[in-house]
Amino acid sequence: MKGIIAGGAALVLLAMPAYSQSISEKTGVNSALGITPTTQDFVTEVANSDMLEIQSSQLVATKSDDKDKTFAEHMIKDHTATSDKMKELVNSGKVKVNLPTALDSAHRVKLDKLRGLNGEAFRKLYEDMQVSAHKDAVSLFQRYGKGGDNPDLKAFASETLPTLQEHLKMAQDLKK
Repeated sequence: MKGIIAGGAALVLLAMPAYSQSISEKTGVNSALGITPTTQDFVTEVANSDMLEIQSSQLVATKSDDKDKTFAEHMIKDHTATSDKMKELVNSGKVKVNLPTALDSAHRVKLDKLRGLNGEAFRKLYEDMQVSAHKDAVSLFQRYGKGGDNPDLKAFASETLPTLQEHLKMAQDLKK
């Protein structure tokens, strides 16, 4: 009986790497395990992240202080550039995946929650979202840059990573 249980456990452990690679990037499991996202998952997450960054930062103009406004303007500029580069790669045929044009439900919920807040509650959630989003983006770009299967997208990920690391530091500094 112990042999059957041990054998079953071994099969589960052997199957986990293959299974975890098929888990969608947005579950966070791939990040925790350091698994390279698929090309489609990478493009989808980058597009959704950029759209959320841009749209949430546009809200800052009417809802937050000058420190956040300066940061938000920087995010709008940089994430618009990232989105444009991603569109260029997809439209050129160098990356053959579907590019989302609207926020997915998870990102839309975050944006809607932020829209419903004002004052200190808005500022705190915006700053928290920026730190969290940039931690996720740094991980995503690191993993795809190291192990992705599309050379043009790998180069894009590696070239963009230092900017995202700078964004993360800036977002962390907002909270000081």
